[in-house]
Parts: sequence; structure tokens; C-alpha cells
Amino acid sequence: MKAVSLMQRHTVPTTMPVDHSPAKSWVRALQLTGAIAKNRERLLSSVIEEWAEASGQAPALLANGESMTYRALAERSNQCTRWALQQGLAKGDTVCLLMPNCPEYLAIWLGITRAGCTVALVNTNLTGPSLAHSINIVAPKHLIVGAELVDRLNTSLSHFACTPRIWVHGVSRSGFDRFDLAVEQCPSERLSPAERRPVTIHDRALYIYTSGTTGLPKAANVSHARLMQWSHWFAGMMETGPSDRLYNCLPMYHSVGGIVATGAVLVAGGSVVIRENFSASQFWKDIAEWNCTLFQYIGELCRYLLHTAESPAETQHQIRMCCGNGLRPDIWNSFKSRFRIPRILEFYAATEGNVSLFNVEGKPGSIGRIPSYLAHRFPAALVRFDVDKEEPVRNEQGFCIRTAPHETGEAIGRIFEDSSNPGNRFEGYTNSGESEKKILRNVFERGDAWFRTGDLMRRDEQGYFYFVDRIGDTFRWKGENVSTTEVSEAICKFPGLQQAAVYGVAVPGADGRAGMATVASSEDLDLANFRAHLCKHLPEYAHPLFLRVRSQLEMTGTFKHTKHSLLRDGFDPTATHDLIYFNDRTRSIFVPLDTDLYERLQTGRVRL
Repeated sequence: MKAVSLMQRHTVPTTMPVDHSPAKSWVRALQLTGAIAKNRERLLSSVIEEWAEASGQAPALLANGESMTYRALAERSNQCTRWALQQGLAKGDTVCLLMPNCPEYLAIWLGITRAGCTVALVNTNLTGPSLAHSINIVAPKHLIVGAELVDRLNTSLSHFACTPRIWVHGVSRSGFDRFDLAVEQCPSERLSPAERRPVTIHDRALYIYTSGTTGLPKAANVSHARLMQWSHWFAGMMETGPSDRLYNCLPMYHSVGGIVATGAVLVAGGSVVIRENFSASQFWKDIAEWNCTLFQYIGELCRYLLHTAESPAETQHQIRMCCGNGLRPDIWNSFKSRFRIPRILEFYAATEGNVSLFNVEGKPGSIGRIPSYLAHRFPAALVRFDVDKEEPVRNEQGFCIRTAPHETGEAIGRIFEDSSNPGNRFEGYTNSGESEKKILRNVFERGDAWFRTGDLMRRDEQGYFYFVDRIGDTFRWKGENVSTTEVSEAICKFPGLQQAAVYGVAVPGADGRAGMATVASSEDLDLANFRAHLCKHLPEYAHPLFLRVRSQLEMTGTFKHTKHSLLRDGFDPTATHDLIYFNDRTRSIFVPLDTDLYERLQTGRVRL
């Protein structure tokens, strides 16, 4: 495997001038994706091969411990394909990949998927039964685990319902066979025609899991067509080229960190700097040192960066654009101005979904829009939603009702079985029952089918969409819909509070669900000032009735709060050692919630 020299690693890229008009961004994306369906055998691994032939010594994947040129990436991918063939893996068989971010990660799944197999990208934060669940639902023949994650895997083995052969990547005392050593024995030259299986863009390439913030994850089917569509579409939107270098500290088991961030640059001949995980203190230092021109973000990542102390490195960079999702309106402008970001490309998409929105104009707070001249190609709609029933509202004829401007509704996308446009498909999950739950039928006419995003949004008169909340997170209290996202944003404006998980809890005898917030605070919380802050920033019905305080919140690898344990505990003071307070509105103060007060709330002796 060929490494990249220090000179190559730190060469300053030169960016060519590009037309940044919004219309041009859409045209570029359409041009790059238009030819995908015409060449069914051209996979993402084929694109890497093409760049290896054209400019093999150009850096592709860069990291402190391991780096690869395009030729090295193609050669390692070839070895992994031959490993899969040697193991007798059949087309459609599954291999689980449980490894931290590194260049080798991409090479492994590129190679194995070219053999017609499906690679499941397993969340590296899982342990025990939750890790076993992710493995069981895809029933793999083989499982590749990074040496540093073997102990984590061992906590789940007793919960396995399948018997995959386990391989370890790297030095380990586990006793498992060494995957990296086995692959090294395979030839690295281009595959012969006899070794190339008839794999097309319509075959499944990956399983990528939903985040599982409020329940167990689901494994979404991802075809080679979607990999090509995502990579080339974002390459067009981001105007990537060989001179670009993108910084990626997001998990590579996720669609954004593993496909969008890497693919959008690699299909254009650029390079990706891979960091194992996000570090707020190292973020700008890394970007400056590696001369990055782009970075991928998740909204909470931006919030963390804004809470760091100022440093010279945060403005001494060559960033021309950042791309991501979840950058909330309350920090958009301050993030852009403090770190001197020329352009922000906010987008909305889901791994398994068919609704994609892009804010190419850079309108603060919006998750994007669909130009009128493309509405027929990417049909999306907002429909009125009943929060209590958690389903769209139907009219007398049984059809859904489109929302008016600024009215909140569920976002849905029309499902077409169009082989020329993979972006309009819904490829579903491993569980057909879970797949059917995401399909809304007979929406505006008999026989039509639409994908349910599970997200509540609103749209203004200009067609810009704005994220409101996840369905299930929004709850109803005192006859009003309460958005957990909006409450969380208001809470995080209070000094000293950077994280808040907001959810609804059932209280006996009360209609709807009462608001509860769990906040992370490293110091004593000034409850009186905090309550005054809530009164200033939120309507009374949205004030959390219960407040739980702890040192930190559990997060997924993509910076989403995990709420299932919080929902399970509710406001029961005996379920946790954390302090819980009750918002006593008769006295206008937060009071400690002890077992006596809890009992009075449970029996209805305290009026809400």
C-alpha cells in the first residue's frame, strides 16, 4: 500500500474560480447525475479506478496514521474484492464492518461490495444487546472488527442470534483471524474479467443504520445507485475538483460522514482528510495544518465550536465552503462571521428517504428549497399533521391536506419506480413491516405512494423550508403543540448550558404530555434566573414542567441526544441519582422533586 508523502499531504491547493449562482449549482448536480443510469456497471469503485489510472499518485485519503493515493486506494480495494471471492461469499451475502474512521475503512467496503456483497456499516458506539441487535438484523456471514473495538464486540457475543466468522483488523490478543494480514496476501492488480461479478447500480451495496435515538436502529438498504447519486449530486452542489481537500471528522458508518463527505470529493479527484472523531479544540488546527478548502458539519458540531475559546487558527484557513445539516437559525450568522466561512451549504436528506432540499442561496435558518423548474423531478409536499394521533389529517374524501405558507406539517416525497432517477426511490429496510410504515398511500389521489420523512417542517411564500421537529418529539400540552427543538434552543441560550434534551412525559390525570428537559451543567444551576430566562424566551405552555440536571448527556455518533433511557425514567426521582426539579407555577419557582411530591403528582393532588 502506497503512502502519501509529507510534501503531498501539505501542498496548498489552488482553487479555480467557479460560477456560484444558485441555478448553476443545480445544473452542475443534474449534469453529473444524469449519466448514472445509462451505465449500469459503473460503480463508485469504478470511479476510483478511473482516477487511479488518470492521476494515481494524487492523494485520495489523508490521515495522521495512514494515508492513501488513488492508486493505493484502488489496489487495496482490489485486494478486498479478492478476499471476498476467496471466502466463497455469494452475491447478496452480508459482511459487517465495525471499525473506527480511517482510510482503510473505505477501501474495505468498496472492495467487498464490488464482489456483489452487502456491507453493514455498524455504529462503533454500540455495546452489548444494542450492538448485537444491529448485527442480528442483517445476519452477516463475516464480521470485521477493528482491534481497538474487540472488547466492545465481546460484550455483545452472548446476544448473537447468528454465527458470523469474526476477523480482527490490526494487532490483537483476541484469537480471531487477522483480516489485514489475509488481505495483504491477495493480489492488488486490477481485476480480470473472470473475477468481475455482474454487479450493477441496482444491486444493494450497504446497510446504513438509522440513529436509534428513541428506539433500536433499523438497517436501511442502500444501492450502488444511491451511492453514485449522493456522491455526484453533492460534487455538483459543492463544485468539487482535484484541488479541493475536505476535512471529515464525522463517523464513516453514517451516510454523511461515510458517503457524502468522502464521495463528493473523490469522484472529482480531490482528497479527504479523515479524523477518527470530532475534537472542538483541534478542529481549526487540523483544518489549517492540512490546508483544507471544505468541511462537513452536523449542527451540534457548530454549536460546540462556538462555545470554544477564540484562537488564531479559527480564521487562518482556506475554507471556501462548509456543507452539512442541522445548523440552526440561532447560531447561523454568528458561526459564519466568527469563523469567516465564505459559503454555507445547508441541506436536508435522510439515508433511506427520497426528500432532498438544498439551501444553495445561503438563506440563514432554512434547510433549503426545490426550484419551481425542478418540482416535477423532485416532488415533495407538506401535509397537515395530527400530533395526538401521530398521522396526517385526511379530508372528507380521505385525502391528505397540503399546508398553507408558515403552517407546520409532515414532509413527504413522492415515490416513483423510476430506474433513471434513484433519488425518488424508497429502498426500505431489512424488515418489510418497518418499510411499509414509512409509506403513505392514497395521499392526493387513489394509488399514489409517498415516503414519510417523520419530520415536521414549515414553508414560506418563497418556497424555503424550515425544520420544526421530529414526529414523536413534538408533543401536545394545554391544547398547544410543543416543539422540543425550539424549547431546546431556548434553553441552550442560557449561560452555562450547552446541551438539553427535551421530551414529553405522561402525568396521571393530565391531558397530553408535560414538558421535561434534561440539561447538562458542570456547575450549580441558578434556577431562579433560569426560570426567568424561560419566561422571556418561551410561551408558558412550552415551559418544561420537570427539569433534570446531570453532568453530561448521552449522544449518538452524529451528535443527537439519545432519549430512550430518559423517557423510561420519566420524572420518577427513584429512577436516577440525578437531581430533578418541579416547575411550581403557584410559587413561580423550581422546587426539588422528592418521593412525596412525586406521589402527590401521581395521585392528582397537585394541580397542573
